[in-house]
Amino acid sequence: MIQFKHVSKRFPDGYFALNNIDLNIAAGEMVYVTGHSGAGKSTLLKLIAAIERPTAGSISISGQNIAQLKPGIVPFLRRKIGFVFQDHKLLFDRNVFDNVLLPLQISGFDNRVVASRVRAALDKVGLLKKEKVMPITLSGGERQRLCIARAVVHRPSILIADEPTGNLDIAYARDIMAMFYAFHQVGVTVLIATHDVALLEDTRHRILSLQQGKLAA
Repeated sequence: MIQFKHVSKRFPDGYFALNNIDLNIAAGEMVYVTGHSGAGKSTLLKLIAAIERPTAGSISISGQNIAQLKPGIVPFLRRKIGFVFQDHKLLFDRNVFDNVLLPLQISGFDNRVVASRVRAALDKVGLLKKEKVMPITLSGGERQRLCIARAVVHRPSILIADEPTGNLDIAYARDIMAMFYAFHQVGVTVLIATHDVALLEDTRHRILSLQQGKLAA
């Protein structure tokens, strides 16, 4: 489903975040991406979502080379992808319901279905009873749940998370990871970047290890 062929990403200052990456991720697979700070984890995820473009190589999703997509087509690609950002990117001037609603509004969903979709997403992450509260009043774990609801409200086939358990205690971290497992079990392709090795103990899923922009294992 996701294929990297000789992918490199070089930034304007000359720094190679990724260097000659080859990998294949099957539809419905759950994959962890690990590595030291600056190894290229976030860059790899952003390339899949076309937030960044590769300097060299090709990236295909379901056979479509997204590295060559025209800017006007990128929003249609992103309807397939849910992204949980490391820094949340919540809108603190809007309540919980409106934060989750935003992706549907941007994508032009019919107003007759958006409310039910938002509430279904909030119900999945246990925030349905807090739809009217402001994000500033939520705990760190609840804010991460809100980010997940926003990422899955349009029912993507690919779910990407960048350090989703960062700054959470172990109980909240396990709770968040259980949600990702649940989405994986219904067929969603899940990619999670993490430096938390405790989360990977006894995992049955594939682990991609990056070192200085190269795929080490």
